[in-house]
Amino acid sequence: MFAVGLTGGIGSGKTTVADLFAKHGVAVVDTDVIAHRITAPGGAAMPLIVHAFGATFVAPDGSLDRAKMRALVFSDNEAKAKLEAITHPLIRAETEREREAATGPYVVIVVPLLVESGAWKTRVDRVLVVDCGIETQIARVMRRNAFSREQVLAIIARQATREARLAAADDVVVNDATPMEQLSSEVRRLHRRYVGLARAASR
Repeated sequence: MFAVGLTGGIGSGKTTVADLFAKHGVAVVDTDVIAHRITAPGGAAMPLIVHAFGATFVAPDGSLDRAKMRALVFSDNEAKAKLEAITHPLIRAETEREREAATGPYVVIVVPLLVESGAWKTRVDRVLVVDCGIETQIARVMRRNAFSREQVLAIIARQATREARLAAADDVVVNDATPMEQLSSEVRRLHRRYVGLARAASR
């Protein structure tokens, strides 16, 4: 099925845009949702994480202790690579399963680190970037996650630059204090375009 890879920096509003596509009957596969699922209590990644990192990284409810793991991988690139070696293949497999099961004219796959991963660009037919200014990102994430400004800046520093994302984009949705009506209109325009592209690709 024709696939649009939706990406953007933290706090750019990827979920908001994905939800607008879903209102048009488009199947949305969110890799962040899958990542949370496989690290939830009983999730497929948990036994592997315990084996690799120890039970101290398991929260009382049996899920991944995200705050503890975040602190580790931000300070230890080897630990980050070890975690990704566990989670990425599971996320990829589940994403493909959901993509195959999707109905509708095309599928939107939300991949926060699409540009950083490199390989994801070859798995989608079109890249849509949700873009906003860095100060908007910081304000949104501080409000949403109760992170400090320094924490948000540290996350942004480990993501692709705004310029790199825009260079990889086939389409861009600007979501910088953008009114919802305008955002909805832009998604409606893109939806019509993607329906046409998907039909052409299936011929």
